[in-house]
Amino acid sequence: MMRMAFRAQTVVVDVAIAALAFLCAYLLSPSALPDLGFDGRSSLNIIQLTAIYAAFAAVFTTLFRGELSPWRYASIPDALVIGRIAALTAVLFLLAVWVLDRASTLPRSALAMAAVFHVTGCLGLRVLRRAIHERALVKVAPIRSKTGTQAPALLLIGPPALADTYLRDAARAHDRRYTPVGIIGLDLRDVGQQVRGVCILESLDRLDEALVDLRRWNRYPRAVLFLDEPSKIKGLSPDHLGRFKAEGVRMLRLPSIVDLRHHEGVALMPLRDVSVEELLAREPIELDAAPLAALIRGRRVLITGAGGSIGGELARQVASFDCAHLTLVDSSESALFAIEREVAETYPGVSRTAVLCDVRHAGRLQGHFAAQTPDLVFHAAALKHVSMVERHPCEGVLTNVIGTWNVAEAARLCGAAQMVLISTDKAVDPTNVMGATKRLAEAVIQAQQTNGGKTRFAAVRFGNVLGSAGSVVPIFKSQIERGGPVTLTHPEMTRFFMTIPEAVQLVLHATAASAEDRDAQARLFILDMGQPVRIMDLARQMIALSGRTLGQDIEIEVTGLRPGEKLTETLLDEDEQATPCAPKVMQVVSNSAVGITPGHLQTLEALAEQADAEGVRTALFDLVGQVRGQRPGGAPRLKVVAGG
Repeated sequence: MMRMAFRAQTVVVDVAIAALAFLCAYLLSPSALPDLGFDGRSSLNIIQLTAIYAAFAAVFTTLFRGELSPWRYASIPDALVIGRIAALTAVLFLLAVWVLDRASTLPRSALAMAAVFHVTGCLGLRVLRRAIHERALVKVAPIRSKTGTQAPALLLIGPPALADTYLRDAARAHDRRYTPVGIIGLDLRDVGQQVRGVCILESLDRLDEALVDLRRWNRYPRAVLFLDEPSKIKGLSPDHLGRFKAEGVRMLRLPSIVDLRHHEGVALMPLRDVSVEELLAREPIELDAAPLAALIRGRRVLITGAGGSIGGELARQVASFDCAHLTLVDSSESALFAIEREVAETYPGVSRTAVLCDVRHAGRLQGHFAAQTPDLVFHAAALKHVSMVERHPCEGVLTNVIGTWNVAEAARLCGAAQMVLISTDKAVDPTNVMGATKRLAEAVIQAQQTNGGKTRFAAVRFGNVLGSAGSVVPIFKSQIERGGPVTLTHPEMTRFFMTIPEAVQLVLHATAASAEDRDAQARLFILDMGQPVRIMDLARQMIALSGRTLGQDIEIEVTGLRPGEKLTETLLDEDEQATPCAPKVMQVVSNSAVGITPGHLQTLEALAEQADAEGVRTALFDLVGQVRGQRPGGAPRLKVVAGG
């Protein structure tokens, strides 16, 4: 009711402005004959003319629903609507008075002036309301905090359009945390212009000159806000970022799309610090979220390894798409507690269950699956550190191979619609125990698909994830913080990299792509991870980003390849081909038959339970050879088939 009353009041104000506009135009017209209508003449008088004009204005204002546009957010489209209303009002008014009395009492100039006054009055009132809302009438001066001290200086980096959006939202929210002191644009032609009173100081390729000027003016920034993804801003070198880091300048960015889900209705999203992973990553992959929403909304989802890097991000993204119920499974009490609390705080409306269980325990696992009845199962639980699994092959087999069989069997028995295994590029032509266990885990998924039942099985294979537990980035970060040296095993080593949210988004897209498939075989997907990155280059970038100088403040030490470690990684074996099936997702087609059976797994499990490390290692690689079809050795070659 209050909303309807507000709309009615807005229409009344606009109509009153229209009536006043016509009245003023009539009286100011040189040929006006003021007639108040008291002499009994039959011609239309000023009061009647004003009433007719106001009536048409009311009709068109209501018709075009101009009252629905909040005045404090008045914009150019609102001005166009007001102009259309005034023009149509003037045209229909002229036709009406021509029919009534041949427009004998209407001065020629009055109608044109009335339309101008009408637009000026309606639009001017809205602009005044917006100016008050955005505090634009306050004297232009540095933003000051409530204590009277000047807020820290903020330098904006990015396109003027995004700067305009941020400054407008900051003004509406009366944000006093920072004083915008300048904008670094991306185009030299924009330099010298102003965006809401903030000057575009320089283009990005002249950032050094702008920083010198700001220091001279005693306005050196204490924070830098990236208006776009940091990896999208070309020309921003690690040296610049390292200098900011060394000088204690905070590097901030606007919230991501995922963050926006949790802050509906907030005028200005809280800024957050830029992570090293975001600065190192290539240009992020942006995909349509609609297929993911269709896949997850209203369905029951279970995630194993939910306390890990990938499992935790899966939990966040699944919860953000309004799943019917989320089951979090992990064998680590502290990790499970942390992710359950995070989901509870961030997505309080999502139904959830935390299950403390090891995937090695088949009976207990089947009981939990039967109780939770998931529709979708994501299996992210694994031992993944190459060197650790190399030293403990029995543990690697029990978790990565037997655990995968247990999860797949539980998913099949409870009638889950889909189960997806998170695999790795180390499963390709494996030279270490961890890679071999993941290759067998992929074979387990394929074998389960042939056992019947309605569950669709799939595996998604990708490389290293920036920022995940045990990945090279946090290791390098820790070494740099200790003063070095930064250690790497070979100067020519390369790896594929992507961020955790990006990897999970692609996993969900691969799952959506396989949802309707009824092939007799389980599907294996690989993700487009771009070009591989030299680990040496990564180390140098991280040293620069820390504000230190290579060779002076910190050193890089080459230690040599570890047992089972590859110099390069690939995503396809030589008997595999990949065909595109979704944006940035390809399906792998293998020419080798799956040769693993429950009997093989029982033998492998028995050796592992007996702690026979050498026996496990031998049996493991024998099975991998069978799965891969016993082909001659050699470097794998990438085969990509065009089409989809």
